[in-house]
Amino acid sequence: MTAVDDWVALLESEGELTPEAVTAIVDAHGDRGQRAIEAVGESRVKGYRDFTVVVGYEDEYIVEDGGCHCADAEYNLDSEDPDDLCWHAIAVRIAEAIDAVDDHDMWYSDVRDFL
Repeated sequence: MTAVDDWVALLESEGELTPEAVTAIVDAHGDRGQRAIEAVGESRVKGYRDFTVVVGYEDEYIVEDGGCHCADAEYNLDSEDPDDLCWHAIAVRIAEAIDAVDDHDMWYSDVRDFL
């Protein structure tokens, strides 16, 4: 099991962000983990019919199949290391594990046209 598997299992068993889970996430991911926790706490993880989206401060980031196409993921992370994730992907995993995804019954591709 990976560090991500460990904290996801902890979150799923507790059903919420406990101090122990927060510590595990921050220990595994540092500042990225902290930013992800903040995004979940601020309800910035949005679920649509076609994608899960994390609302950042400057843009929205699509997370699909556990991966993200942000600059951090593309240039700074080791794609072969399952624990090396951008904060958007971490936020989605946290939100899914504790049922904190803000679900919208619409297609993101339709919503994106309005932005």
